[in-house]
Amino acid sequence: MIWARVMAPLSGGEGDRHIVAAAAGLAEAFEAELACVHAPPDVADLIPWMGDGFMGGVQASAVDAIREAASEGAKAAQAVVDAAPYAKKSFRTLASPVWAALALHSRLSDVVVFDDSAAKGRGPLAEVFQQIVADEQRPTLVARQDFEVGGAVAVAWDGGKEASRAVRTAVPLLEKASKVVILSAPQAAARQFDPAGLQAYLDARGVKSDIQKLEGAGDAAPRLLKAAIETGANLLVAGAFGHPRLQEFVFGGATRTFFAAPAPSLFISH
Repeated sequence: MIWARVMAPLSGGEGDRHIVAAAAGLAEAFEAELACVHAPPDVADLIPWMGDGFMGGVQASAVDAIREAASEGAKAAQAVVDAAPYAKKSFRTLASPVWAALALHSRLSDVVVFDDSAAKGRGPLAEVFQQIVADEQRPTLVARQDFEVGGAVAVAWDGGKEASRAVRTAVPLLEKASKVVILSAPQAAARQFDPAGLQAYLDARGVKSDIQKLEGAGDAAPRLLKAAIETGANLLVAGAFGHPRLQEFVFGGATRTFFAAPAPSLFISH
């Protein structure tokens, strides 16, 4: 399995430079297309607020402001993409309805790259991040400052379908890793699982891995993060919110703990 299209949603803001650099590094490792997609403010988002009591002049000014912001953001995003030293790249800015177009582009991409701010619920792409992960269920890379292809990778494994999907879709990255460590905390999970089964799955695909079992019950997320850092991993592969979305208030439980941490980078899938 190879990746042929890496998508980088852009806002036209300061975070675009890091997103493009990380996505370009990922795309280059697979000789894939770097698809940079500018998601501007959408005039359609203003429509619910335009009632009978909304003055025409104010309405026109609000629409003009959104359009101007979208135009300036597109220019800024285009400049960042043009400056990226990777030849196999494309750029497009989306028209209204922006979210529908963005969702379609994500469905036709192998992995979507965001920065740390979006995962922490900050910045103009925070809502887009939630929708891509939760609604579109796309494989997503949260690229932090330490991210690089080919380093050590830790896998948070609980035997669940979310973790299983994450590790299956991450196989191309695992194949390029210098080291893969399967982290599990069996006493902290309600289900029965054996990390040796995942090790056999990866071995059949040419990926050698080690197993590290963490002792103790209760919340395993802090221990998984600590163990990942101690192994030298710059990437943690994990399933995203294994409980119902409303129960976890969008991103709760272990997922929220992983998002709140400063490191390592994350490869997640729901």
